Amino acid sequence: MRSFVDPDPTQFEAFKALDRDHPIEMLNLVKFRDMAEYPTSHELADAGLTGAQAYRNYGSETAPIIARLGASILWRGAFQTTLIGPKDEDWDEVFIARYPTAHAFLEMVTDPDYQAAVIHRQAAVATSRLIRCAPTKGGETFG
Repeated sequence: MRSFVDPDPTQFEAFKALDRDHPIEMLNLVKFRDMAEYPTSHELADAGLTGAQAYRNYGSETAPIIARLGASILWRGAFQTTLIGPKDEDWDEVFIARYPTAHAFLEMVTDPDYQAAVIHRQAAVATSRLIRCAPTKGGETFG
């Protein structure tokens, strides 16, 4: 499985080019490394943390930032199986984060405290998908 951990510059530019003045919902699909891979100079490099443990560090350090920005976890689920899609993709974390605007998301990723905390995500994640969506009205039918 190809690894996707950090944004591709071209995709990030496309994200920034979209309207920023409305709520966004980010679908997160995350697969952890068995063992976290911190840079050798990091204080946790030899701590023997699993990917899941490193991701929990990321979550606890970013929680105050998310709260300050008015963002929240809208939905979280436990992955069971893929019915349509690649058979080799399974996920350890599946959730939707809601941000009041795309500006708030961009403020988060440029926040110095977030930038310090993201090392835990990079150490934890084997691969991921982060998909921006605009909230729309629900309903009772497909399509």
